[in-house]
Amino acid sequence: MIDKRMNSLEAAVADVKDGSTVMIGGFGGAGSPTELIDALISRGASDLTVISNNAGTGDTGLAALLKCGLVRKMICSFPRLADSYVFDDLYRSGRIELELIPQGSLAERIRAAGSGIGAFFTPTGYGTILAESKETRRINGRDYVLEYPLHADVSLVKARAADRWGNLVYRKAGRNFGPVMAMAAKCTIAQVDEIVELGELDPEIVVTPAIFVHRVVQVPRSLA
Repeated sequence: MIDKRMNSLEAAVADVKDGSTVMIGGFGGAGSPTELIDALISRGASDLTVISNNAGTGDTGLAALLKCGLVRKMICSFPRLADSYVFDDLYRSGRIELELIPQGSLAERIRAAGSGIGAFFTPTGYGTILAESKETRRINGRDYVLEYPLHADVSLVKARAADRWGNLVYRKAGRNFGPVMAMAAKCTIAQVDEIVELGELDPEIVVTPAIFVHRVVQVPRSLA
């Protein structure tokens, strides 16, 4: 019987290893798997490469992971926001590496990994320092930069609901990077508000099919 439900957050991340590449969903606070991140902190795996839209805000969630010194490199689009002081301090003091990627290119590089695409050309970044040392090509009179997929060992995503097979549905803007990140990792771990019985999820609204999800753990949504 296929059953991907985990008994605890700690069990869900128990085999994340030092040096892993970890994708973390979310757009700011929307769709951020905060409790899974906290479990990863408790796990203590270090020397991580984290792929996310931003580099954390305040001192919770992703920012807390950075603050603990467990991340060697950030790959993201928006590393510096008004309250991204944890990353800012680490970067300015040379304690963390940064690979900056335009947001659309970040999403497409992740999607390419999950879709089996070897590489793709995009006009974004051409003629800037982001294109240095990269292959370029003129196609139909327009200049493009060659970009490669971003793969991960583990993806941490948040969804509204799942069944025991791992089919996922999302809540509004919480969807953001979750679907493409779920496709791009060797192991996708989903934190969900509720786990329902098989057949209760309308197939027409399932965004991430179970084939891309390896573990699900229930974290009831706080009403506070």
